Amino acid sequence: MAREQSGICAEANLHCCYVLLNALDGHEHYVRLQLAKVPMLAERLSDQFSEAMLNVVVAVGQNYWRHLYPEHQPEPWPDFTDNLADLSVVSPDLLIQIRADRFDVIHIATQQIYSLLHQHVDLYEQLHAFRYLDGRNLTGFHDSPDNPKGKQRRSCALISNEPKSPMSAGSYVYMLRYQYDLQRWQQLTMPEQEAVMGRNKLDGQLVPSAQRQLNSHADKTALEDQAGRKQILWQNMPVADIRSQGMISIGFSANATDVPLWLSTRLGGNTEDADLLLDYCQIEAGAAFFAPSINFLEEQAGSDLFK
Repeated sequence: MAREQSGICAEANLHCCYVLLNALDGHEHYVRLQLAKVPMLAERLSDQFSEAMLNVVVAVGQNYWRHLYPEHQPEPWPDFTDNLADLSVVSPDLLIQIRADRFDVIHIATQQIYSLLHQHVDLYEQLHAFRYLDGRNLTGFHDSPDNPKGKQRRSCALISNEPKSPMSAGSYVYMLRYQYDLQRWQQLTMPEQEAVMGRNKLDGQLVPSAQRQLNSHADKTALEDQAGRKQILWQNMPVADIRSQGMISIGFSANATDVPLWLSTRLGGNTEDADLLLDYCQIEAGAAFFAPSINFLEEQAGSDLFK
């Protein structure tokens, strides 16, 4: 049975570092080899700093995948820009997400992972994020209160091991970067904020349908299709400094189309049907990745992995 990467279904942490990389041309063999070493390194550090709850995800960008693993394309995997013309899509080759309850352990892990890869990549961007209060985003509301829990996390985020395939225990990964206009948001009264969100600010529960609009954030983010409701496993964390306040949102799904469909529903074609929260925040950019299983990374690295 294929083993999933430790960070996909892990519970929330206090700190996170996102490392975005672009691979050097012609270094595919070395990148495959070094990526396979990352889960082993993460496991060793997790044992060394067990109280930190360290977990790591390595994901390969949609455009770079066909160069790195040309014989094993995730299917189906429609282009992220389809039907999302108004979303700025970026294409870094690699995403490494490192989460833990100790920031110093994240620093150690980041340095050691980058040391494995630095001869074969250029750093695109490094971002640090944090847990805010009791798991809220910067609007003050509970973040993703409907997130899958328990065994459901695995079933919605991971491709099934039955039937077995090279993509088993992998996950489609979508990264979104938000920027909040908190000055405008904070001018709203609490009832006005709750009408926008469709949820009670104190406990995150849905407000009665009569008190929320059809395009409230809660309603526009409830992804449904003819087969019934689908769920995406979200790992969202604020990013902020004195000048800007935002959020990095990472969505994991066993299905390639769930997150793009969810986004299309939220955006509403730039009509009055768009998610009301988008009046107070902007999706600055999005990127698509795939996080393969540990078995896949090791098999593709070849015999050099254990030399």
